[in-house]
Amino acid sequence: MVNEGRQSEVKGGLTKDIRIDPFVSEFDMGLAQPLSRSVRLNGFATCLRLEQVYWDILGEMAKVNRCSISALLSHVDRQVHLRHGGVKNFSALVRVVCVVHSLKDGNCPATA
Repeated sequence: MVNEGRQSEVKGGLTKDIRIDPFVSEFDMGLAQPLSRSVRLNGFATCLRLEQVYWDILGEMAKVNRCSISALLSHVDRQVHLRHGGVKNFSALVRVVCVVHSLKDGNCPATA
């Protein structure tokens, strides 16, 4: 959502023009709340802490793939090991996967 007028913010003596306000009127702070869930990754129980918005996207992705969130995350885990030898921060990888999915599907204003 683009604001018609420009907003200026002074921080550290520098003025920056804000053209796109990320806090749209419908912004739901609940989506930013972190939530830990137990999941099984390829048979191993683990805990994953993500913000609610990412759990929502994972739920949508799992629904499209007709599988559980754990099955979807197991696939991501297997693929990152096969293709890249693993990853140090699985939670960060999951967040990026969710963002890329949203951009690809056109669910993100950045693609408009």
